[in-house]
Amino acid sequence: MLLFLRLPLAASRSARFARACSGFTILSAALLLTVNLFAQTVERPPISGLAHIAIFAHDYERSRTFYGEFLGFEEPYSLKNPDGSPSMTFFKINDRQVIELFPERRADTDRLSHISIQTDDAEKMRLYLASKGVKVPARAQMGRIGNLSFNITDPAGHTVEIVQYMPDGKTMLARGKYMSGKAISNRMSHVGLIVTNLDPEYKFYTEILGFKETWRGSHSGTVLSWINLKVPDGDDYIEFMLYKDPPDAQQRGTAHHLCLVVPSVPAAVAKLKAEPYYKGYGREIEMHVGVNRKRQANLFDPDGTRIEIMEPNTIDRKPAPPSTAPPPQ
Repeated sequence: MLLFLRLPLAASRSARFARACSGFTILSAALLLTVNLFAQTVERPPISGLAHIAIFAHDYERSRTFYGEFLGFEEPYSLKNPDGSPSMTFFKINDRQVIELFPERRADTDRLSHISIQTDDAEKMRLYLASKGVKVPARAQMGRIGNLSFNITDPAGHTVEIVQYMPDGKTMLARGKYMSGKAISNRMSHVGLIVTNLDPEYKFYTEILGFKETWRGSHSGTVLSWINLKVPDGDDYIEFMLYKDPPDAQQRGTAHHLCLVVPSVPAAVAKLKAEPYYKGYGREIEMHVGVNRKRQANLFDPDGTRIEIMEPNTIDRKPAPPSTAPPPQ
């Protein structure tokens, strides 16, 4: 009789265990479905342009003079460390673009700190990137000048800051100010990044961030040198500087560069040569027509970072044909 009573009890426990396991499986499947649906439904918010390029300086004050007095950019605000030493400063190109300058952390290293792209919803961008498998922080942070931002790392190892300008941040509060007309340019059209492994870098910017290829060029005609990728919701672009092997850190300033648009390169060069700073600049400013058939000239800051000044159109207003050369192998 006791055995008879225990059998149904054991069977009842087995049934409850089976139902519990079944419920757990259903819950797991529901959670997995929710995650998959989340990954599929998070849309990428707009990426409207390049916000800034951040550069390290060996001689901070000397570089400030280069960007401020020679190139004519005004400093709307600067930041200091707790001990009062300079932390960074900002040179305003226009209401949405700046050049950030930092004192170097180590000598004889790459001068590029990071680049920044602008979105109108940093938190949504964070969720979108997470849904694509990109490593992101737990949340976007409010920066020291009042903008919402977070950093990611692209496949080539470059730090890319995602920034959203906030209404009460310093960027928006300085709208229409600190642009006296003395600056050599009022637009940064692109930044250059060194790329040695093209495929993952290309897929990251095109398939995940939504950039569109607009042109590719070759210096030699036999090996691809550059690929231009435009932001999805604006006209700024990133220029891949293609290498088989990366140059030494001290030599990367010619590749990790920024480009400033000017209406006329000859007029811009004449203006620069008339500046008092030019007497001690120590370099000739040479004008030339690039492979892209646009008139341009190169400047170099005290650490060798290249500032390309370039006209917006080709010399005959006809597009330069793209190269079909293979990338470096």
